[in-house]
Amino acid sequence: MTDQSPFDTNVVTLTRFVMEEGRRAQGTGELTQLLNAVCTAVKAISIAVRKAGIAHLYGIAGSTNVTGDQVKKLDVLSNDLVINMLKSSFTTCVIVSEENKNAIIVDAEKRGKYIVCMDPLDGSSNIDCLVSIGTIFAIYRKASPEEPSEKDALQPGRNLVAAGYALYGSATMLVLAIESGVNCFMLDPAIGEFILVDRNVKIKKRGNIYSLNEGYAAYFDPAVTEYLQKKKFPQDGSSPYGARYIGSMVADVHRTLVYGGIFLYPANSKSPKGKLRLLYECNPMAFVIEKAGGIATTGNEAVLDIVPEDIHQRAPIALGSPDDVQEYIDMVKKHSAK
Repeated sequence: MTDQSPFDTNVVTLTRFVMEEGRRAQGTGELTQLLNAVCTAVKAISIAVRKAGIAHLYGIAGSTNVTGDQVKKLDVLSNDLVINMLKSSFTTCVIVSEENKNAIIVDAEKRGKYIVCMDPLDGSSNIDCLVSIGTIFAIYRKASPEEPSEKDALQPGRNLVAAGYALYGSATMLVLAIESGVNCFMLDPAIGEFILVDRNVKIKKRGNIYSLNEGYAAYFDPAVTEYLQKKKFPQDGSSPYGARYIGSMVADVHRTLVYGGIFLYPANSKSPKGKLRLLYECNPMAFVIEKAGGIATTGNEAVLDIVPEDIHQRAPIALGSPDDVQEYIDMVKKHSAK
């Protein structure tokens, strides 16, 4: 039998898309090169995630297998993969990773003009139970003429050139936000390429889902408690919001982008500065959501306006549909005025 399914002979791959955008902006092609390196790392991580159980990648980092080789835990392997791909792309000068205490300064002969902040495997506490996990990345241009250092990464999110995430779920998707908007690419395993499936994605003005870890309810600020009460027991006769919380930021934010609603990881009395990291979790996700027409806030200011002081700095965050997040901002203001 012959396969009757249509075969697209003019597919838009992520590389082609970025090259077209670069040509339009009269760029040098260096960003295309960098994103190609990210794509290669994501494809390799995607395969490692699928094989993890069989290849014993759930093991404790540092354990050895039967042949005496080092068995690398999935998040360690992902970190090494991304760092090596970025270094060998000749496009980066500083790399900040959740897995490394200090920023990595790329060797002089391999340096480019970009700074990359990344969480190589977000939601890694969910690895063992097969819940969706992801990779988050944020790309900045080096602003100073001096020798590259950790300080170069301490830029507000407003300076981002590109940001996005890969989600290893029922399929592998890469969501890329650049100046012109947000676009979604699905990994086609048949040809090993990311194919454009959703162009210029926009978030709903209002959703009907709220997402946060209510296990911390005892420590919530009164503004968060009252906001949740309004979502569960609306006084205006509207339907209550549904609650969804996965515990992998990439999966929770992606669902918020697709279905609308609000994702919160607010500060609380236990974590007064918030829990998520600004450079490689909050900023890239805030950039994606804002480019899709949403809002990302700490409750008091836009996430992208924060000037970081430390590469592993934490920040509270609420992001999602503009009407939902604005309602949360108004609630915080109301309680601040008391």
